[in-house]
Amino acid sequence: MQTVALHRRHQPSNWGASVLTIAPGVLLCGAVTALAYVLEAAETALTGKAWIEALVLAILAGTAIRTAWTPSPRWHRGIAFSAKFLLEIAVVLLGASVSAATILAAGPGLLAGIAIVVATAILASFVIARALGLPVRMALLVACGNSICGNSAIAAVAPVIGADSDDVAASIAFTAVLGVVVVLGLPLVGYGLGMSAMGFGALSGLTVYAVPQVIAAASAFGALAIQTGTLVKLVRVLMLGPVCLVLSFIAPRIAPQSELHGETIAGEPVRKRPGLAQMVPWFIIGFILLVVCRSLGFIPQQAISPISHTAGILTVISMAALGLGVDVRTVASAGVRVSAAVTLSLVALGALSITLLSVLHFV
Repeated sequence: MQTVALHRRHQPSNWGASVLTIAPGVLLCGAVTALAYVLEAAETALTGKAWIEALVLAILAGTAIRTAWTPSPRWHRGIAFSAKFLLEIAVVLLGASVSAATILAAGPGLLAGIAIVVATAILASFVIARALGLPVRMALLVACGNSICGNSAIAAVAPVIGADSDDVAASIAFTAVLGVVVVLGLPLVGYGLGMSAMGFGALSGLTVYAVPQVIAAASAFGALAIQTGTLVKLVRVLMLGPVCLVLSFIAPRIAPQSELHGETIAGEPVRKRPGLAQMVPWFIIGFILLVVCRSLGFIPQQAISPISHTAGILTVISMAALGLGVDVRTVASAGVRVSAAVTLSLVALGALSITLLSVLHFV
């Protein structure tokens, strides 16, 4: 008994073991982040302006490293931690820089339009994917991923419709690479259309997959674009709950047994409804709480700048992690039909978004 007690006493705590596990990947993301800031400083010194900011440089540097070198498993948990948890903290902190005035400036028309765009984009993407011959489940995954929040939506919808791992893997293979392309290309669309900071922020929030990618894309148009884009994106993410609920009722009718390739119970697909945490992530609640605190004056004015600066650094770290998770060679493994479905669905979402913003006179 005493020997066992001594053994347990000298074992590292779970917390300590977790820190040691994620440390290599977090340090790697930190190194890529430092490289991005150095490149931004060099760019400013040479040209007088940071044409490509650290956010985007972190993605590009991370992607270049990941394509040339495949990290061993010892790096994986830290990279995943940086890409997910540090990002979620950054999103919560961004709430301190968004006041009720920013939300009211967006207007009820935009907030209602987000729901309409998401619903219409899901239907359009589903039709496109089915027309290209994708199975029903995969078509739904592609539609929800493109229309709501990329891989997070795919992960949440998959158990609702009984999708197997092959469907999920095929659906997300092209998303990461295409997401980076959109971040780099969308500002050109904004400049071409002569959009305002708020208008481009709304376009970023409506079309870009993940929150950090929205921030990276919107940063080209300044702080107001980042605030508007983050707000629009989080409203878009909130659509995941109602979509999952609707799919849980209609999935048995639209997913024929003949298309099932995964696990079954008595001949039926394994389906389950996602929990509340999947439909309404904790960081969205945290973001909203900080917006309320900022609007009520609970956050001192002198604290807002440091909080925003911290959020910015954490976001760049998460972008480095995002880049380290992107291997451009995955495009080939996604397949022509899946790639075409994802690309055309994104084009449809962009067209719907620009139409909405035109109606609301944001363009």
